[in-house]
Amino acid sequence: MAGPKRKIGPVQDPHRVVPGRERNLETAIGRQVRSLRQNQRITVKELSEQTGLSIGMLSKIENGVTSPSLTTLQSLAQALNVPLTALFRQFEETREAVHTKAGEGVEIVRAGTRAGHQYKLLGHLTGTAHGVSVEPYLITLTSASDVFPTFQHDGIEMIYMLEGVVGYRHGQRIYRLEPGDTLFFDSDAPHGPEELEKLPIRFLSVISYAEAGH
Repeated sequence: MAGPKRKIGPVQDPHRVVPGRERNLETAIGRQVRSLRQNQRITVKELSEQTGLSIGMLSKIENGVTSPSLTTLQSLAQALNVPLTALFRQFEETREAVHTKAGEGVEIVRAGTRAGHQYKLLGHLTGTAHGVSVEPYLITLTSASDVFPTFQHDGIEMIYMLEGVVGYRHGQRIYRLEPGDTLFFDSDAPHGPEELEKLPIRFLSVISYAEAGH
């Protein structure tokens, strides 16, 4: 009988429907007001006193459930010591998406890559609002090699097994990965496929790392 599931968290629900999410402009303004206020370590009460707006109204604005007037926006911008246009920054930002058709990924040759080991970059997002770059790879191993090097690089990496069986090294441990398994790790430690048990081996590798200056 399976034991109780281990609780982890807090975790975001990617499918959660946020009330008022369809109010894109109001939501963007609210997020920006909250972000600016928190970055300046101003409490809601202090902002209320500086702007003359009630705490309840500020809460509605920050949660994107009301449309603030131009006069209200000017008061907020003045209290937060930013130009009025700064309150619209999140609404005006471009959100990227990369669509890669099957077989169209860019093949990458990594240092030390052996014959029969293919790295295909499926897309790349950089310059995001959070200062994070994300690189998803489809990695295919079709033949064994005498020595497989380990890699080290900045960031966090997640591997999801699609096909085959591999002993994947991370630091001093080797994890036996089968289809459906996931390995999530700090990629600053030496890591890489070491024991190629069942070929061909295919897995998704998603690498996230902070951009320079963040």
